Amino acid sequence: MRVLVLGAGFAGLELSATLSEQLGGEIEVLLLDRADGFVFGFSKLDVMFGKLQPSAVFHSYEDLVKPGVRFVQTEIRSIDPGVKGVETDDGTLEGDVMVVALGADLDPAATPGLVEAGHEFYTVEGAYATREVLAAFPGGNVIVGVISTPFKCPPAPGETALLTHDFLSARGIRESSTISLVMPLPAPVPPSPAASEALLRAFEDRGIAFYPSTVVERLDPARRVAVFSDGATMPFDLFLGVPRHRVPAVVEASGLAVDGWVPVDPLTLETRFADVYAVGDVASVGTPKAGVFSEGQASIVADRIIARWRGQEPTATYGGRGVCYVEFGQQLVGKVDVTFAAGERPVGSLEGPSAEIAAEKLVFGSSRVARWFDRS
Repeated sequence: MRVLVLGAGFAGLELSATLSEQLGGEIEVLLLDRADGFVFGFSKLDVMFGKLQPSAVFHSYEDLVKPGVRFVQTEIRSIDPGVKGVETDDGTLEGDVMVVALGADLDPAATPGLVEAGHEFYTVEGAYATREVLAAFPGGNVIVGVISTPFKCPPAPGETALLTHDFLSARGIRESSTISLVMPLPAPVPPSPAASEALLRAFEDRGIAFYPSTVVERLDPARRVAVFSDGATMPFDLFLGVPRHRVPAVVEASGLAVDGWVPVDPLTLETRFADVYAVGDVASVGTPKAGVFSEGQASIVADRIIARWRGQEPTATYGGRGVCYVEFGQQLVGKVDVTFAAGERPVGSLEGPSAEIAAEKLVFGSSRVARWFDRS
């Protein structure tokens, strides 16, 4: 059996690691990605706010040496789900099973003025560039603006607002600055009322203005204002934007996507094509677009592939549970435990924030690095 895994993010790495652990060299796993290494999403903020250097959060795919797994750094030019094959810069590759885990692409140019007047911080390159912008920022009006939904890691914009407060305070320019969080959602983390309430208290304590259910239509570079969908405006000296998300163009062209994302069975992660799965941010599963959910989905797909290889009936199903960490600033971290069961309202809880959970978050990251890359 050959398994093509498209994308080496949270989902691709977890899937490959599980298949290798359980089956070793019994099957062939081809893990494809155009990047040369992996960076945790939450690590981008550590670099952006000057806490860590880029080299400290980069994990090279050259270090990925696992029985049965071969990493191929290449650009995927087209996907044919009917034959479970791809055209790449390294030629044509086909498999017996294909798992699409290519994530979501960002489209800053879709919002007028964002490229000219704002700074996106959701890509690795964008976060690293924003690090230099923040270092030179003299103070003023800061807007953390979410352009549209869905977007990756729903707590991240709130985290960014709180970490911006800490950053400006440490530089002695917080009193001469304002921080506003603008987003189309009605609450910072809608699935978890407890987490939303805690974040709102933190915003109030730090003088961060929150504008829920507000859509940024465009930025006006000349006037340095954000223009909302209702015509209202807000001035800014620094706009930190979460751009519009979209399915990668190669996935859209493949015929897998419907209404913007890849529909799957929410329990099995199967697409409408036989032996083709989609997991993580690229899929319409009913869960947030976040690494921990991608990881959980990949585990289910791995279990189903393993069962098939062993001649068993696949029974593993996805329950929609994820535990993610939320930065509250001041070296405190909360933990949100939320479940998105198919056909039911999401249920979520919050633990912390605390310094103990901040330490737990570090273990969360290091344990994955150790498992995925066979090192600490």
